[in-house]
Amino acid sequence: MNQKARQGHIDLIYVDDSIVEHYEHQGKEVWDHYYAGRKALNLGIGGDRTEHVLWRLEHGNIDGISPKLAIVMIGQNNGGHNTGEEIGEGVTAIVQKLRARLPATRILLLGIFQRREKPTPEREVLAKANQIASKLADGKNVFYLDINYVFVRPDGTIPRSLMYDFEHPTPLGHRLWAEAIEPKVAELMGDKPVRPMP
Repeated sequence: MNQKARQGHIDLIYVDDSIVEHYEHQGKEVWDHYYAGRKALNLGIGGDRTEHVLWRLEHGNIDGISPKLAIVMIGQNNGGHNTGEEIGEGVTAIVQKLRARLPATRILLLGIFQRREKPTPEREVLAKANQIASKLADGKNVFYLDINYVFVRPDGTIPRSLMYDFEHPTPLGHRLWAEAIEPKVAELMGDKPVRPMP
């Protein structure tokens, strides 16, 4: 069982790599505003790829909990190592594992965030993975949102004001991210949408 999960009831888990892990640093105020009151657990670990998350899910990371919602975004770190199809397969395996281990938990699958200041071949790989992942949505247990529009400008660039290293969101980036998914999070959690931060 995850150490934090031992501390009490968990209603929401966020599964990802360093992008979600940064909610404990760059995005702490946003996390406290949107997720702390929902008994949320941050399961982001820097450097993780899909295979690492799958290993974690198979080795106790979610044992002993039954959250209402799992928000999942994983695969960016696979971008330089795998094809879009392979990343899509990894995301599919993770969703299937969550469904098997947490059958009462709904899953909100987020499209993998794009990275780098300007368009690259890697972005095309991640876009292909997202295309595959989007097909996992069934409108009942698994739901999909791609909010790359929050970070990627019409000309394809990502501003440093939203991702300080063109990969990890800034405090503003975290806020816009949380705001973009909040209506769906509230719907799937069965609670009222959290008011936007002042």
